[in-house]
Amino acid sequence: MQYAFAIDHRKCIGCHACTVACKTEHEVPLGSFRTWVKYVERGAFPDARRFFTVLRCNHCTNAPCVPICPTTALVRRADGIVDFDKDRCIGCKSCMQACPYDAIYIDPNTNTAAKCNFCAHRVEVGLEPACVIVCPDRAIIAGDVDDPHSEIARLIGREQVQVRKPEQGTGPNVYYIGADSASLTPTDIARGEAYLWAQPKTDDSFSGGGPVLGRTPSGGVDLPGRLGQVTYDVQHPAPWGWRVALYLWTKGIAAGALLVPCLLIGLGLTEDLPLLGVWAPLVALVFNGITAALLIADLKRPERFHYILTRGNWRSWLVRGAYILLAHGAASALWLILARMEQGTLLRFLAWPGALVALAAAGYTAFLFGQAEGRDLWQSPLFLWHLLAQAVLTGSGALLLSAVAIAAGARLVGLLSGLLTCGLILNTLLLVGELFCTPPNRDVAAAVALISRGRFAPAFWGGMVGVGSALPLVLLLATRAWTGDAPLAAATAALLTLGGLIIHEAVFVRAGQAVPLS
Repeated sequence: MQYAFAIDHRKCIGCHACTVACKTEHEVPLGSFRTWVKYVERGAFPDARRFFTVLRCNHCTNAPCVPICPTTALVRRADGIVDFDKDRCIGCKSCMQACPYDAIYIDPNTNTAAKCNFCAHRVEVGLEPACVIVCPDRAIIAGDVDDPHSEIARLIGREQVQVRKPEQGTGPNVYYIGADSASLTPTDIARGEAYLWAQPKTDDSFSGGGPVLGRTPSGGVDLPGRLGQVTYDVQHPAPWGWRVALYLWTKGIAAGALLVPCLLIGLGLTEDLPLLGVWAPLVALVFNGITAALLIADLKRPERFHYILTRGNWRSWLVRGAYILLAHGAASALWLILARMEQGTLLRFLAWPGALVALAAAGYTAFLFGQAEGRDLWQSPLFLWHLLAQAVLTGSGALLLSAVAIAAGARLVGLLSGLLTCGLILNTLLLVGELFCTPPNRDVAAAVALISRGRFAPAFWGGMVGVGSALPLVLLLATRAWTGDAPLAAATAALLTLGGLIIHEAVFVRAGQAVPLS
């Protein structure tokens, strides 16, 4: 059994009755929408035409919002309806990132996610969804597509239908009849400076503005082949902001501060216990704690953060990541205790297991962002290697600053400087690979364009590439810092690298959310 919608755009008059009925039935707050109508205009006067597109949750057969939810607040029922339990939601907004259709929003009254649930309470008692019964032209049909005798199955069987973003592999169950194909593809449509009755907010992913791409003449990067212009839509704020960007940075420092001493002691390169045995695990523990605090603070229901552990969905990398961070904290604490007890032999024994835990802490975010299937930029196969390289950068950079502060020996400063140099070279090669390889689809191309030559370009080229990569690399190479004879130059390079990485994380998080999904 699979419930589905069929929307016949040959009949739709853009009256918004479905939107109003949905808001009334579910008490959807002002400014939020479970179903909405987008207006797209194509052509030029006097041959212009307006198209209406009804958008909502697609109740996907392979719904990506379900496995990423850390508390099983989202479930796919036996009848195919993707339902939601607000009492289990912690407001992490990961489901919003996983949905390729912009169908999930945060309810300001409950501070939990919400979306179309196919009016499950009505369906269960034999009634049709509210949007179906109010449509004046019966442009919306709902029913079981697996039943060959149902109206929707017969309609889909005899008409040519389309679905949104079939390439995502989600198996959407909202079928469009007679819809303008370009209006179903957000990157095919330009977004103007104004709508029919309003002016859209300027995009600012860190302050709640909606994503804007391809605005002309100001802002964004226009893509060739625009097939029309959006003249009416609803706002879709970017779910993740500065806390998530900062979390990537602090987690990189926490992971790197454990990884680097594990590698140096495990390889027998040095056994400097004051720095590698005491300062390093302290840095790891402090930044691990800051990372956890950022993650909890970013929840809309932070008082429910313990649900991740008590009601966890093991398929979610948010849950797996929580346990990895706990293991990282435990390994760092054990490393510190053994160092304080001057148990060098036990430290060498712990080095390689500790390195594995540190690598897991650095890299699990790649799998978490990979579950955010709505954001194609974050699906890069190089992202995992980026995170591991950045852990080396942040770990060696943070420990270099500590080494100079406590006047550690030249040998250790040299080792850390050499590690920082190798990390910078590797990270730069990965950046080049990501930016100049052929993008796999238009959404990735749009995001890369925003980074390389759009509104994020000054921060990326000036901050990350210039100040955060090129300048510290020149300092390290020019002073031959790996000899340990230029501690101030090495510390300056480390400081610049850490600053550049903050900018990189901010650009990466923002650009990934700047490409419109609907």
